Amino acid sequence: MMISTKGRYALRVMIDLARHDNGSYVPLSEISERQGISEKYLESILGGLSKAGYLLALRGKGGGYRLARVPEEYRAGDILRLTEGSLAPVVCLEHGRRCEQADQCPTLPLWEGLDRVIGDYLNGYTLADLAASRVARP
Repeated sequence: MMISTKGRYALRVMIDLARHDNGSYVPLSEISERQGISEKYLESILGGLSKAGYLLALRGKGGGYRLARVPEEYRAGDILRLTEGSLAPVVCLEHGRRCEQADQCPTLPLWEGLDRVIGDYLNGYTLADLAASRVARP
């Protein structure tokens, strides 16, 4: 599993919005400048987050983006799954897909366990934790 730039940027942008949440909309240009991400690329990421109900968007003067919920209600795993599609370590676990060898596969329990560890770890952090830098470093 490799998290793409899109997934990493989506998480960074959500953290940025959590840190700058004062109840008003944050202009795209401000997010772009703080994060060093082009506005065009940000628009595609923010559009997906908005369409999924993670963000509220407002066009025009005074417009921009803001979180749809409080930061404590967002889990890092959910944001990454939304942008990445799947965090499964192997193809046969993506979206419940099983290959024809699943019943006799000696490695399947290993991959299922790894998938659980990844999911539990990423879901163990909320946007509030990340915005407050409450992530333990190994």
